[in-house]
Amino acid sequence: MPSDVPDPRHPVLHAPRRRFGRREVDLGTRVAVMAIVNRTRDSFFDRGRTFSLDAATEACLRAAEQGADLVDIGGVPFSPDAEPVGPAEELDRVLPLVEAVTARSDVALSVDTTRPEVAEAVVAAGAAVINDTSGLHDPRMAEVAAASGAQLVLTHSLAEPGRHLPRPPHYDDVVAEVLAALEQRVATAVAAGVGLDQLVVDPGPDLNKNTRHTLALVAGFARFTTLGLPTLVAVSNKDFIGETLDREKPGRLPGTLAATVACVLAGGRIVRAHDVVATVDAVRMVEAVLGLREPAFLRHNV
Repeated sequence: MPSDVPDPRHPVLHAPRRRFGRREVDLGTRVAVMAIVNRTRDSFFDRGRTFSLDAATEACLRAAEQGADLVDIGGVPFSPDAEPVGPAEELDRVLPLVEAVTARSDVALSVDTTRPEVAEAVVAAGAAVINDTSGLHDPRMAEVAAASGAQLVLTHSLAEPGRHLPRPPHYDDVVAEVLAALEQRVATAVAAGVGLDQLVVDPGPDLNKNTRHTLALVAGFARFTTLGLPTLVAVSNKDFIGETLDREKPGRLPGTLAATVACVLAGGRIVRAHDVVATVDAVRMVEAVLGLREPAFLRHNV
């Protein structure tokens, strides 16, 4: 690759060293793994297995033991077809979980929420990251991040939280349009006082996008890393994998890992995953291939 062309495998980040709660990660030299734990009765993947506080707490602690750098917790499914969850109920689901996990582990917690009042409460309780899948649909979310210093994930999506689009999504150039929208969201956050060293971007695979759109996002993932911000890889077990490979959710891990590796090779630096063990191994292997990590040991032909 010519020296004047940025290498997408080693993205140039404005602030590669990130403080996630009590942990610091240099995203210029390694890839962080973000586990997923939901306190919902009808979650996309686990269908309520971690709905109880005890089960969710143990799942978070287990993910940390398995190598996750962060755990993303949520109390409201993204799908508008799921049961409605009001702000008070959402807070009742996520706040006790933040308190329980931070009392027992230094693993960084991210909270998947679109509500500023929920974000403010969980950050005050110890959460390190606000994962706003609405992309600042409520601009007060940027104010919460600015005031608290929390990391803020800006995700591309089109519909209002909890609502369907009035018609199927259409893009003339999905990569270019998503990139432009993320640039605008970054500008909005910065104008509200959020530092570039607090921002992470997520192109939003499958969020108001069909399978062809999401495949194009994965193929063009290096474009999003040109923003100079850590880019979240959020492809785990999503419908585009199921539709591409004709696999139901229990059979999507190989496709998930393939799409994850493609995004990491294109510069993705935080990977959101249901299967922590398999994802940590895949990510660490890619880090070794990229020269970011030494092998655990050398015996073969030595």
